[in-house]
Amino acid sequence: MPNENQSKYPAAEDMPELSKHNNWMAKCLTPEIYAKLRDLRTPSGFTLDGVIQTGVDNPGHPFIYTVGAVAGDEETYEVFKDLLDPIIDGRHGGYAADAKHPTDLDHTKIKGGQLDEKYVLSSRVRTGRSIKGISLPPHCTRAERRKVESVVTDALASLDGEFKGKYYPLSKMTDEEQDQLINDHFLFDKPVSPLLLSAGMARDWPDARGIWHNDDKTFLVWVNEEDHTRLISMQKGGDVAAVFKRFCDGLNKVEAVMKEKNMEYMWNEHLGYVLTCPSNLGTGLRAGVHIKIPHLSKDEKRLNDILDKLRLQKRGTGGVDTAATGGTYDISNADRLGFSEVALVQFLIDGLELLIQMEKKLEKGESIDDLIPTEKK
Repeated sequence: MPNENQSKYPAAEDMPELSKHNNWMAKCLTPEIYAKLRDLRTPSGFTLDGVIQTGVDNPGHPFIYTVGAVAGDEETYEVFKDLLDPIIDGRHGGYAADAKHPTDLDHTKIKGGQLDEKYVLSSRVRTGRSIKGISLPPHCTRAERRKVESVVTDALASLDGEFKGKYYPLSKMTDEEQDQLINDHFLFDKPVSPLLLSAGMARDWPDARGIWHNDDKTFLVWVNEEDHTRLISMQKGGDVAAVFKRFCDGLNKVEAVMKEKNMEYMWNEHLGYVLTCPSNLGTGLRAGVHIKIPHLSKDEKRLNDILDKLRLQKRGTGGVDTAATGGTYDISNADRLGFSEVALVQFLIDGLELLIQMEKKLEKGESIDDLIPTEKK
């Protein structure tokens, strides 16, 4: 929180030193905007310094141009819009302050999506959801964090069928449960990233944090990590359409139970689903697969250009900044805001079909020049 004596000093004397910073916040924060916003607060008390602290403390990243700003509550995006609108516009490659975001979770609109499992090893779709009326992780009180946990776990406990499962609070987890969650690659631990620590997301750890998953281990919910919730649908193989159907069904079932208790997700026409980091606004969605394309991966520059045209991005299978092993990549949608969930998943499916077609031709020693897209989707 800012010093209560802050307003006794001129804004220019409080303006952070950003000359060597390399993030969207530093690019967009001018002395004039700082002076205009410095003494404003959201209804729950979040301040401009709360918004920018992570970007001030972390000048940049060697590989990724970071955002450098977070929201403390839903109203942050309105109270500090003079800074956040330019950040959102820059981070999302052009998104006007009056733009409206399309939301579409109708999985029946997806075409195709059963991908060749010789190439696609696993599929997942994840997003975040915030609960309306409760401050976000950088700013919430202990009572608010516990409220998130109770609302979400009560909703999850009422699910049945393929969504019947169990919640594992981090503070009460047995060694056996912890080992199992680590083996399943489900466990999240106390944040070590300076970006998250500076934003205040590790306060009171592990109080009111936990992991829920269904009995089949195909639907997973993280509670009170970077967002109120992170929801993940996943399974082995290449049936992206089935993964997306479970994703949509799970999201809708959880909110339906919440609404019975007068709780709902944060959402508005401009920003779509509201989340802690401006990079995740809109859909918050990352639909991705682990795909083995050793021939395509031999020309990484060409592969990067193809993915850009398809509105896709790649990572190593270990996550951000990891190298690919054996030509296997984690490939996912590059966009979050300005396209609906259905559109983003369809971009992924169509793009993967093309990549598999290319890989098959390269296996036979054939040219793929006629398949390479010439312009962005």
